Amino acid sequence: MEKKTNIGIIICDRYRTCAGGKCLRSLRNREGAFSRYKDVDVELVGYTTCDGCPGGNVEYAVDEMKKNGADVIHLATGLIVGYPPCPHIEYFRDYIQTKYSLDVVYGTHPIPQKYLDMHTQLETWAGAGWQEIIQPTYADEKTRLDYN
Repeated sequence: MEKKTNIGIIICDRYRTCAGGKCLRSLRNREGAFSRYKDVDVELVGYTTCDGCPGGNVEYAVDEMKKNGADVIHLATGLIVGYPPCPHIEYFRDYIQTKYSLDVVYGTHPIPQKYLDMHTQLETWAGAGWQEIIQPTYADEKTRLDYN
């Protein structure tokens, strides 16, 4: 394996009781947005919520994650697939990159099929900006069904 990459994960506060099962499974299996680490040793150095709209915890949590050695911050798939998706997700990325000089990745686990189906019906992700956001977590149908 190459050098170790330390990551932090920020989830949507609507899912604050989430145990992280899909995120941790996809990290272990290098699926979804974690497929970028196929040949890299990864350590999770932080996992927390944004603290609800407008995301006040992003300012403080990323500071702690960076002190714990974070190289990359993942904005969890829940911020993308929630109803509605996080209206602050692009701002979070820009803020973290600017203030902390850390890489930011949209998503964690693959988008479950049921969310893709509904957001397609709602045309949620029709805009060009959303294509960049969903790309790291867009998987084949079998994988999407496995994450339903």
